[in-house]
Amino acid sequence: MKRFKKFYIETTSICNLSCVFCPPTQRAKGFVTVEDFTSTLDQIKPFTDYIYFHVKGEPLLHPKIDVLLDIAHEKGFKVNITTNGTLITKNKAKLLGKPALRQINFSLHSFDGHPGSKDKAAYLAEILAFVKEATETSDLIVSYRLWNLDMDNEVNKQREKNRELLSMIEEAYGLDYKIEEKFKPGTGVKIAERIYLNQDPEFKWPDLKEPEDDGKGFCYALRNQAGVLIDGTVIPCCLDGEGILNLGNIHEKPFEDIIEGERATRIYDGFSRREAVEELCRKCGYRQRFGT
Repeated sequence: MKRFKKFYIETTSICNLSCVFCPPTQRAKGFVTVEDFTSTLDQIKPFTDYIYFHVKGEPLLHPKIDVLLDIAHEKGFKVNITTNGTLITKNKAKLLGKPALRQINFSLHSFDGHPGSKDKAAYLAEILAFVKEATETSDLIVSYRLWNLDMDNEVNKQREKNRELLSMIEEAYGLDYKIEEKFKPGTGVKIAERIYLNQDPEFKWPDLKEPEDDGKGFCYALRNQAGVLIDGTVIPCCLDGEGILNLGNIHEKPFEDIIEGERATRIYDGFSRREAVEELCRKCGYRQRFGT
């Protein structure tokens, strides 16, 4: 069993939307090069078989995403892509038939980040059309994602926005129930073969400006996941979108040495004691879900 179940490779720090739940990065905008991507895969191969095109940015903006998928396949990786879905039709030919592509996650709540571009029906219709063609011709797994289906009155407005999208999904798949009726926290609703809808409460991204908690709790950072930003900065988890927990640069030092380095070891050992040793981790809204 390889160490990391998930390894996040940021293919671009650029996004075509501006969503309230996803703070934009202050880092330089750009795309990972084919050469750097290939080098990264070679270094992480002993540690994982599953890569995720996701940290910040919209992966479907990468002009050579089809090339990246081909390289990943050649090197024996399976790829998960998380996308806002607005560019899915434009990139259909680059995605269909790619054997490396294991799963696509569509962040449907991203729609509100691009008001006025398309109505919800047109936006969802393009995604549904792609999913239909892709799942009929491959074993692709699809996850539709929405926030706030299980929270209190403060998010009623978001729930109302979600209902419109959910109604269209229910109609498209001929469901005889409302998706909310099947919801259980922490699990997805299977709506068709290899097609799921996952729901989660929104959380606050880690930020040094956020209030600090007592640091008690757990995280899977460096235990079953790690990541690398477009400039080669290795990070312990996909939520360190600014590279604050810089463990080293994969283009300057071997990845194996980076994850066995002093800072990485402190983070790992700290969470083994259920203790967040880094300030950023003590200001992470997602980590707080794992309790004390």
